[in-house]
Amino acid sequence: MAAPKLKMRLGDLLVHEHIITNEQLMQALNSQKSTGRKLGDTLIELGYLGERQLLEFLAQQLDVPFLDISQRRIPTEVAKLLPEVHARRLRALIIEDQGDAVLVGMSDPADLGGLDQLEDMLSPRSIKLAVVMESQLYQAFDGLYRRTADIESFASQLEEEYDQSSEFDLTTSFVDEGGDATVGKLLQSVFEDAVQMRASDIHIEPDENLLRIRQRIDGVLQENVLKENKIASAMVLRLKLMAGLDISEKRLPQDGRFNLKIKGHSIDVRMSTMPVQHGESVVMRLLDQSAGLLSLDETGMPAELVARVRHQITRPHGMVLVTGPTGSGKTTTLYGALSELNQSSKKIITVEDPVEYRLPRINQVQVNSKINLSFSGVLRTALRQDPDIIMVGEMRDHETVEIGLRGALTGHLVLSTLHTNDAITSALRLIDMGAAGFLVGSSLRAIIAQRLVRRVCESCASEHEPTSQEKMWLSHLAGEKATQASYKQGTGCQSCQYTGYKGRIGVFELLEMNEPMMAALKRDDAEMFTEQAKAHPRFIPLAMAAFDYAAQGITTVEEVLRLVEMVDVSE
Repeated sequence: MAAPKLKMRLGDLLVHEHIITNEQLMQALNSQKSTGRKLGDTLIELGYLGERQLLEFLAQQLDVPFLDISQRRIPTEVAKLLPEVHARRLRALIIEDQGDAVLVGMSDPADLGGLDQLEDMLSPRSIKLAVVMESQLYQAFDGLYRRTADIESFASQLEEEYDQSSEFDLTTSFVDEGGDATVGKLLQSVFEDAVQMRASDIHIEPDENLLRIRQRIDGVLQENVLKENKIASAMVLRLKLMAGLDISEKRLPQDGRFNLKIKGHSIDVRMSTMPVQHGESVVMRLLDQSAGLLSLDETGMPAELVARVRHQITRPHGMVLVTGPTGSGKTTTLYGALSELNQSSKKIITVEDPVEYRLPRINQVQVNSKINLSFSGVLRTALRQDPDIIMVGEMRDHETVEIGLRGALTGHLVLSTLHTNDAITSALRLIDMGAAGFLVGSSLRAIIAQRLVRRVCESCASEHEPTSQEKMWLSHLAGEKATQASYKQGTGCQSCQYTGYKGRIGVFELLEMNEPMMAALKRDDAEMFTEQAKAHPRFIPLAMAAFDYAAQGITTVEEVLRLVEMVDVSE
C-alpha cells in the first residue's frame, strides 16, 4: 500500500481543527525539546487531549479505520505472521489475514519508516492499515505472544535428548550456568510466560503419562498439559540446582529460593518440592521485587478504612493482626503498613519465614528451624533489642503468641498474621492457642481480615442480571440494597484471555477493640465477645464489603457468592 501521509503537520492540523490551542501546541513543542518524545505522546501526557481522541483524529485525516480491538478475537496464528520482536518494536499487530492482504493495526500510523519495514517483512502480502490504541496493542501482545508454543517445542526437544542420553550424561549437561541446555531454555520460557501473564505461582506436576504445568493467575489455576512426562525429573533437577537444594534427595520435601531477571523484572522465586507418586511436584511462588511494595492506599482498601488502619498502626503499643487464608494478601498489607512506619526515629524488627521483601533500615530476621532459630526464640531476643515495632510473620504456636502479646502489653507495637477465617474468630483463636483471656483482652487493639476477589475486566464489562438463585443469596446478604444495585460481568475479551476478569482487589473487614469486647475476652466469654463485635457500629463483615464492590461494578456477583461460601464453609 502507499503509505498514508498527513497534509499538514500534526500540531498545525490539531490547531486548525480547534482540538488544541496554539498556546498548547507551543507548550507541547517546548516540552518535546527536553524529552525527545513524539508530539502526540507529549500532548496526551500534558492532558491537552486523550489517546483515543488523537488516534481517531489521525485515522480520519489518513482515511484509515480506527479499530477497538479490546473485544476482538484475533487468532494467535494470524498475529504470529509478524514475529513478536518486530511487533513490539514497530507497535504493530496483524489483526486479520485476508489472503493476499493483511489488516495491520498500528498505534502510530504516521510512522512511515515502520510501514516500509512492515511491507518488506510481510511481502508479497499487501497491507491494509488500521489505527489502534497503544494500550490495547500491548495487552494483545501479552495474550497472543505467549510462550506456550516455545514450551511445547523445548519439551519435545528435551525428551528427544533424554531418549538419546543416559541419565548421568543428561544430568551433567544441565549444570551449564550459561543456560544453553535445552532444559534451561524450557524453564526460561515457563518463567517468561508466567511473568507475562502476571501469575503468582507455577506448579510442575508429573503424572503417569503426562506433565502438567499450571499457573495461578488472579487466584485461579490455568493448566498447560505436556505429553513429554519423562522430562519432569530434568526440570526438577535444574530447579534444585538453581535453588541450591540437594539434587540427590528425592524422598523428602525441600524448600529453597533463587532470583531471576525476566523481561526487566527482578523475580524472587520461593520453591517447594514434594515427593509424589510419579516423581516430585514443584510449586514456585513468584514475587516481583521490581514492582515495589503497595501502599495501604493501593491495596484496594477503602479510604475510610485506610484512615482507621493508620490510626491503629501509629499507636505506641498493642497488637494488630492481619488474618486470612494462604494467598489472601496478608503479607502485602503488612508490608504496606511497615513501609509507612519505616522512619529513622523508629526501630523496627521483623521475624519472618521467609523474608519476602527486603526493606532498608528494617532489621529482618529469617527463621531457620534447622539451627533452632524459631519464631519464639527470635521474638524473645528481639524484645531485648530496644524495638519500637515488631512484625512477626505468623502466630504459629502458644509460645510465640504469649511472647507477642506480652511484648504488646509492655510498650511495643506488634504486627502479625494469623490463619483464621475472619476478624471475630481471630481473637478467640489466640485463646484457643493457650493465651490467657486477660492477656488477649489487654493487648489486642485491632484485627484486619481480608480476602482477594477478581476484578471485572474493564474492556469487556457489561450489565449482568442475577439469576433467581443469585437474587435469593443477595437478598439474604444485603436486603433491599441487593435489588437497588446494578451489577456487571465480563463477557471475555483479548485483554482478559476471555475469562471476564483481570486483576484482583482486596476485600477487608476491620474489627477495632472497644471496652465491652475487651471485657468479654478477659472473662473468656466467647459468646459475649462475638455479640459485642457484631454490634460494633463501624464493623462491616467481609461478605458485605465484597457486596459493595459488586454493587460498584468492581467485581461480580459470582465472586461475592464464592467468598460467602468460603466463609460459611470455614465456619
